[in-house]
Amino acid sequence: MRYRELGNTGLRVSEIGLGAEWLERHNGEEVKEIIDCCESLGINILDCWMSEPNVRSNIGKAIAGKREKWIIQGHFGSTWQDGQYVRSREMGKVKEAFADLLARLGTDYMDLGMIHFVDEETEFHRIMEGEFFAYVKEQKEKGVIRHIGMSTHNPRVGKLAALSGKIEMILFSVNPAFDLLPPSEDMNTYFVDTYEEGLGGIHPERAALYRICEQQGVGITVMKGYAGGRLFDAKTSPFGVALTPVQCIHYALTRPAVASILAGFDTPEHVREAVSYETAPEEAKDYASVLAHAPRHAYSGQCTYCGHCAPCPAGIDIAMVNKLYDLALMQKEVPDSLRAHYQGLSANAADCIACGGCEGRCPFGVPVVDRMERAKELFGR
Repeated sequence: MRYRELGNTGLRVSEIGLGAEWLERHNGEEVKEIIDCCESLGINILDCWMSEPNVRSNIGKAIAGKREKWIIQGHFGSTWQDGQYVRSREMGKVKEAFADLLARLGTDYMDLGMIHFVDEETEFHRIMEGEFFAYVKEQKEKGVIRHIGMSTHNPRVGKLAALSGKIEMILFSVNPAFDLLPPSEDMNTYFVDTYEEGLGGIHPERAALYRICEQQGVGITVMKGYAGGRLFDAKTSPFGVALTPVQCIHYALTRPAVASILAGFDTPEHVREAVSYETAPEEAKDYASVLAHAPRHAYSGQCTYCGHCAPCPAGIDIAMVNKLYDLALMQKEVPDSLRAHYQGLSANAADCIACGGCEGRCPFGVPVVDRMERAKELFGR
């Protein structure tokens, strides 16, 4: 298992994490079996947004005596009322539900205290300027939570969070299908049966979010990485072709700022299937060729940092140069940190011999040689 820094939090999280929602449909013994399997394979981060009491208790029992091995995302605003989940901003309910979460998980702190499910920009401002955020901030000051996060499906809200200086990481829905779509305050729009024609490539506001998070040191953990499983079947995939779990995982992990994809597991076999990503050959990870040749909504002309351009005879990590170039374009001046990262590469755009081999391998027709020339001009060598 490989581990990544979660933004500027100082936490190192496993690339593959546990999104615990599916554990709701399992008994305590099955939950423990899945969590034990995760732990044995190096998974160290789990998200528990669910308010249902039994699943919280089952997770708590499964990690008893091993709490320090887990980085836990626990949510403010996910409540259990009259036998059902309710997203609430009523402070009495919020406080009660969070205290219940701590008690049932058998812990006195959350590594990541998540402001739960904020998809409306007006609500974001209301939360951040009111008693809700004041309470969350107080919990951090008391050490009840170590870092403040937010979950959202809306890239505009994600951008507000990343630029706020108050949110340290976000839980965001990342997959190649959702990335086609413009921002929405209604997450159901992402699960429609068919997408409009004419879509292609990552929507600019989503691409900007990933770059802003990278720039600001706001880490991303990923939910909905499989688009609810619809990407596994050509009949339900908006591309008209199926992707594998390993391809979906690789797509998410190649986005800037992404540290971990939190997958849902029903069985230990599901865990092993996801963790097989860590040893999968490059051809098994190749989402790019699939998307480039899909009958609908093919990506085109846009670098997705997929790595198909490799190997470069000059030794350039072309995907990294492209990523640094895109990040630098967001600034009026190239930040010293980006310039240092670029200059620290063993080979960079100045070493490009313009052979064009990378362009022949790129599934999306990216003009790589031209981008290398522009990167050399931007970074000064």
